Amino acid sequence: MKRSWTFDDIDMVLERGLEQAYRVEGAEDRYYSADPALLEDALTAVALGKNLLLRGPTGSGKTRLAESLAARLRLPMESINCSVDLDAEALLGFKTLALEDGQSVIRYVEGPVVRAMRRGHLLYIDEINMARPEALPILNGVLDYRRQLSNPFTAETITAHHQFRVIAAINEGYVGTAPMNEALKNRFVVLDVPYIQGESLAALIERQSDLRDAEQIRLFTDLSSDLVAAAEAGEVSEEAASVRALLDACDLAAHIPPIRAVRRAIAAKLDDKREQDLVMELAAGYFGLERR
Repeated sequence: MKRSWTFDDIDMVLERGLEQAYRVEGAEDRYYSADPALLEDALTAVALGKNLLLRGPTGSGKTRLAESLAARLRLPMESINCSVDLDAEALLGFKTLALEDGQSVIRYVEGPVVRAMRRGHLLYIDEINMARPEALPILNGVLDYRRQLSNPFTAETITAHHQFRVIAAINEGYVGTAPMNEALKNRFVVLDVPYIQGESLAALIERQSDLRDAEQIRLFTDLSSDLVAAAEAGEVSEEAASVRALLDACDLAAHIPPIRAVRRAIAAKLDDKREQDLVMELAAGYFGLERR
């Protein structure tokens, strides 16, 4: 197996962007990869103040990678989960009525974009290609060299704190997504995030799940490899190869038979009966048949 790498293995100090890339001992949101270049490129881009776009299938660990970058650079993270309902208020904040000295006053509540810009946080925009195209142009000035926002709710121009960073993530080709606007995509450095496999996945299972049996961790790692291959061949949907679902199965397998854990955490999430049967057939090769 290839060696498993984390950000703790990337020793670098940068003259631009943040003053230095900090080591965070024992960070809970550690991201594992078999490719040190992926980690180095991600850390370099974010530390230099570049906007980073993570592109990869569902469950490949894009959010965990963003969390790990935030922990490595000691930046609190603000999150936006995009959907067709995303609007300016979800991004920038809203006005509300409040009581002050016994009188009703209008108070502005900051949204995640404004908070991140003011306080120098990392802004994570998940599934950015799920948002309606007309909802995103308000971010153009935030994402280019100006790093400014004209807030329509307060008529204020906000200039980003020097530590403010942006990471976005996309799943391409999914129902409800749209091709990303080229002008918007041009504001990002793009990083392809593959499924975590091999020793990197085994290390993640050991750290992030309740499963402690080394042999079972190996079997779940091998099963994941089969599921990824089946997803790439179009035999099952990508949800079957999700690392998130695999970790759920590993948690359950620490307490119930692993074949049953696979059914509950992986197969049952699929809508197609044929896909469910294929997942269980692959799992049976590692854990035996399920007892009824």
